[in-house]
Amino acid sequence: MRALSTMRRKQGGFTLMEAMAVAAILGIVTLTAFPLVRSVVREQKEMQLRLALDKLRHAIDEYKRYCDAGLLGELEIGSRCYPVDLETLLEPVQLVGQPPESQVRFLNRIPVDPMTREADWGLRSYEDDPDSDYWGGEDVYDVFSSSDRTGLNGVPYSEW
Repeated sequence: MRALSTMRRKQGGFTLMEAMAVAAILGIVTLTAFPLVRSVVREQKEMQLRLALDKLRHAIDEYKRYCDAGLLGELEIGSRCYPVDLETLLEPVQLVGQPPESQVRFLNRIPVDPMTREADWGLRSYEDDPDSDYWGGEDVYDVFSSSDRTGLNGVPYSEW
C-alpha cells in the first residue's frame, strides 16, 4: 500500500493551483501585449498614410513642374497648371517636342488611404482655403486623408 501511494506522488502532472497560476500569468501577458500590438499596427498604418500622401503630393508637384515648363501642351487661360483631378495623373501624357515614346505618367494607380481603406482622398484646389475640407473642383492643389480619426501624435489625419 505504501509503495502505491509513493508511486502516485511521483507521477507527473500539475495541480489545479499550478494550472490556474499559469493561466493567470498568460492572461496578464496577453492583456499587456495587446495594446502594444495595436499601437504597432497603428504606427504602420500611419507610415503607410505618410507614404501615400508623399506619393500623391509628389505626383501633383511633378505635374505642375512639367506644365510650368510647357511640356504638357498649351494652357487654358487662367490655368494654374494643377491637375483637374487625381485621375489626370494616371493618364499617359505625350510631352511637347519629345518623341512619341517619351510619354510620362505621374501615377500608376491612386493609392488607398490606409485609414479609410479606400481611395477617397480629400482634395483642395488652389482657390480653396488652406484648412478647408470642401473641394471647390477647379484643380487639385493638395490632398489629405478623409479619416476623422486622430494620429498618435495628436494631430487629426486630415491635417497631415
